[in-house]
Amino acid sequence: MAAQASLPVLIGKKRDGEQLEEEEIQSFVCGVTDGTAQQGQIGAMLMAIRLRGMDAVETLALTRAMAASGRSLAWPPAWQGLLVDKHSTGGVGDKVSLALAPALAACGCKVSGVVGGTGADGVPTAPPNTHVPTHPSHPQVPMISGRGLGHTGGTLDKLEAIPGFCVSQSPEQMQSILERVGCCIVGQSEELVPADRVLYALRDVTATVDSLPLITASILSKKAAEQLSALVLDVKFGSAALYPTLESARELAQSLVAVGEQLGIRTAAVLSRMDQPLGRCVGNSLEVLEALECLEGGGPSDLRELVTTLGGLLLWQCGLAGAAEQGQERLGQALDDGSALRTFEAMLGAQGVPPATARHLCTGTPTQRCQVLGQASVREELPAPQGGWVQQVEALPLAHVLHDLGAGRARAGDPINPRVGAELLVAVGQRLREGEPWLRVHHDGVLGAGRRGALQAALRLAPGPPPAPPPRLAEIILPPGPPGPPAEAGTAGAPPARRDGR
Repeated sequence: MAAQASLPVLIGKKRDGEQLEEEEIQSFVCGVTDGTAQQGQIGAMLMAIRLRGMDAVETLALTRAMAASGRSLAWPPAWQGLLVDKHSTGGVGDKVSLALAPALAACGCKVSGVVGGTGADGVPTAPPNTHVPTHPSHPQVPMISGRGLGHTGGTLDKLEAIPGFCVSQSPEQMQSILERVGCCIVGQSEELVPADRVLYALRDVTATVDSLPLITASILSKKAAEQLSALVLDVKFGSAALYPTLESARELAQSLVAVGEQLGIRTAAVLSRMDQPLGRCVGNSLEVLEALECLEGGGPSDLRELVTTLGGLLLWQCGLAGAAEQGQERLGQALDDGSALRTFEAMLGAQGVPPATARHLCTGTPTQRCQVLGQASVREELPAPQGGWVQQVEALPLAHVLHDLGAGRARAGDPINPRVGAELLVAVGQRLREGEPWLRVHHDGVLGAGRRGALQAALRLAPGPPPAPPPRLAEIILPPGPPGPPAEAGTAGAPPARRDGR
C-alpha cells in the first residue's frame, strides 16, 4: 500500500471535482483501515465522493484498495475458474438465497462462506488439511450473506430462525461442509475487507448510502476478496428498493458489471422490480416456510422465476449449461425432483441443526414445520375496507409495520423476533368483496389503530381489473464482448435473452 498522503489534501481534491490517483485512493483506504484517518475526515471524503462522483478508473481503484485491506480467500487449485456467487441489493420478502444455494449445489455447485486466509507476505494461503473435492470440475459458490437492517430482511436472520443453525463456521468446517453437502451459508468474516465495515457504517450516518461508486466498491471488494470467477447480481428497483427507477438501477448494474469484469470476474446483473413483496410471505420464519415450498417445486411463481433465472445465469457462466435458458431448466429440475430440498436438509444438519429438527422442517407436515419454527401468539386477519379489484400491495408500508412489530432492526446488533411477519392472502388482479380477509399478520404484541391503518393503506383497490402487470424481471445486463465462460470451463452458448422494461 502506498505511503499515506495528506488526507485533507485528498479531500479537497475530490471536493473540487478532480480525479484521484490510484496511489491516493490506496492512501485513503489505508488510513481508514489502520485508524489514522479521523471519522470526520472519512465522512468528508464520503460526502465529496457522493457529490462529485468517481469515474470508472477511480471506482476500480477504490474497489481494489478495499479488497486488499484485509484477508483474501484461498481455494484448492482445482477450483480455479469455478468460483461463483450471487448478490442481491435487498428487498421485502427476498428469500431467494435460501432456495438458490441448495439448488445450485444440487446441480453440482459448491456454495460456501469464507475459506482460507492471507499469509504474512500477503499471498493467499489455503486452510490446513485442504483437499480437492470429489468433483473438481463443478463450480464452487462462496455465498456470504448478511443480516437485515432497516426495512430489508437478511438471509442470516432467516436461517437463524431455524433452531440450532450456526452461521459462524471456521475455514476447516466450511471446507468439510462444502465437500460433504455442497453448500454452506455463513456470515462475513471480520477479517474480510475491514475497510468496507468502516465505510459502510459511516455511509449510513452521513447520507451517502446511495453513492454509486461507493455501492459498487462495497459490493465488489468483497467479491474480489473471495477470488470469484463469476457473479450474478440481483439489482432491485422500485418504491421499496434503494433505487426507485429502472434507469437509476440500470446505472448501478452497469457500473457493477463493468468493474466486475475489470476485476476478472464474469459478471451479469438482473434488474428486478421491488414495489410489491417477493412471494406471499414477509418475515423470517414465514419466509423460511415459503422457501421450503420453492425447494419442493412449488411456491409463488415470481420467487421460482427469480431463483431459476439467477441460477441459470450462473450455470451458463461457469459452463454447466450451454445457455442461460438451459441453466434455468436444470435449476427447475433440481427444485422439482427433490434434490434441492435434500441438499438444504443436509446443509441444515451440517451447520448445527439437530437431524430430527432438519427432517421435520424439510419433510414434515405444515403443522410440524410450524412447530419447529414456532408461531407468533397473535395471527390477525385484516378485512378489505371496501370491495374492488386488487391493483397492488405496496411492499414498503408493509415492511415498515412489521419492522415496528419486531421483525427488523434499526441498528446492527438489535434483537429481532423471527415469528413476526405477514402473509398475503390476495394477488394482483383478484376481486375482493368488502370484509374479505386480504392479509394475515403474525405478531406478539398489539397491532393498534395506527399500524392497522398503515397496512390497510398498502392495499390498493379500484372498481375495475388492473392492466397486465409488468414483468418482475425487467432486464438482464451482460458485459460487452463474447458471452459465456472461458474455454477451459466449458463451451459458451447463446447469451440469455435481454429483458428490457423500456
